[in-house]
Amino acid sequence: MATRVTTPVVAVAFSGGRDSTALLHAVWRQSAGTDLHVVALHVHHGLMPRADDWWVHCQQQVARWARREGRLSFLGRRLTQRPEAGQSVEAWARRARYQALAEMAAEVGADTVLLAHHQRDQAETVLLQALRGAGPAGLAGMPRAVERQGIRWVRPWLGQPASAIDHYIQRHRLRHIEDDSNLDRRFARNRLRHDVLPALEACFPHAQDALVAVAQHSHDASQLIQEVVQAELQRLGASGVELPLPGWTGMSAVRRRLVLAAWLKWAAAEHGLPPPHASLQTQIASGLTRPGPARWQSEGGLEWRLYRGVLSATLLSPGQVAGQPRQLMGPQALELPDWQARLDFEPVQVGGLSAEQLSGAWLLPRQGGEQFQVGPDRPPRSLKKQFQAAGVPAWQRHAPVLCRRRADGRMDVLFVPGLGVDARHAAVAGTRQWRPIWSTDRPDEVSDPLE
Repeated sequence: MATRVTTPVVAVAFSGGRDSTALLHAVWRQSAGTDLHVVALHVHHGLMPRADDWWVHCQQQVARWARREGRLSFLGRRLTQRPEAGQSVEAWARRARYQALAEMAAEVGADTVLLAHHQRDQAETVLLQALRGAGPAGLAGMPRAVERQGIRWVRPWLGQPASAIDHYIQRHRLRHIEDDSNLDRRFARNRLRHDVLPALEACFPHAQDALVAVAQHSHDASQLIQEVVQAELQRLGASGVELPLPGWTGMSAVRRRLVLAAWLKWAAAEHGLPPPHASLQTQIASGLTRPGPARWQSEGGLEWRLYRGVLSATLLSPGQVAGQPRQLMGPQALELPDWQARLDFEPVQVGGLSAEQLSGAWLLPRQGGEQFQVGPDRPPRSLKKQFQAAGVPAWQRHAPVLCRRRADGRMDVLFVPGLGVDARHAAVAGTRQWRPIWSTDRPDEVSDPLE
């Protein structure tokens, strides 16, 4: 049970790795002689075999330092949710980690959380964004300071080289853990860190400095673009619900694109949803210049409607969400442009569906009243309750369900994105079977690790 500290508090995200160990130690030493209390926040993701050992290491490290001189305490949080099938583990872990850190910071009364990212982390982020075709906002990399969820997130070492942190660790003889996952080249950032960036620096020794400079220039450009766009939205009389188009159509093509993208993001955020993906934004922009009404749908059941010179955003109920039913011919990958998604199939030993079940199955919009069973010993419950229990966000609940028609004409639910295969219809262990993997047509978020 965490105790809310009555003196001023600063929190440090502490994984136990090299960078966060050095930052926690430095902040704790700098707080000597002040009334500032330092809290080490640790998140147990439950994804790695040694996660329990890391938790113990972090607890003991903090306890040792605190015995020498107080003003230091530990608070940890164990994540109980797991990434969905087909979801990026990196993206899931990042979102869950920051949510847990924000909750713990609020628990101890800290309004600031310090993060140990350094110059190489920033260079990697900029390079990853460039390879994903990002614009100025993405190329700006990680901000040195930003306020989100009522917490101020600060990266005090963003301009420091990794070698300076190595030197600090050695000088103070600090113990830290080594996360084996940082060597796993299945993750894009690790491939870039261990293969691409060293090769780049061999040819261009100042590559890190140059990439960090790109981040700063892009930040400035992004800020200027935001100021111009906000002024244009205000001039147009836009709200989070409607965008009047008469003034918009008279802008230059570049300004139209930027203003539309900003408004789509604003309107989607009003419903707690992500903005339409880039290809749909292009379709909408093209449609706005043609006569007559039009409609488009994006992720989460958000419908964009053009009528009489006004573009509006309306959230549809699950039964209203469009998307053509699709019949499967077996475990074959499907591109689903109507749903802005893709359905793949992965061979598994247990918990999958047979080729016979998949052949002739249908992807259908939710009709309401569907039941789903998460495990063999669990009772069937409504999709609404299962989504709530699994923590599936509202905007992901509008995906279609995979069903198979019974002899009496009723439909059996075989698979639901976000929940998986219904336990009542899982294939017999030992038989050939496949697990459906549902993925939306959206690029992964920027990798932004704590280490």
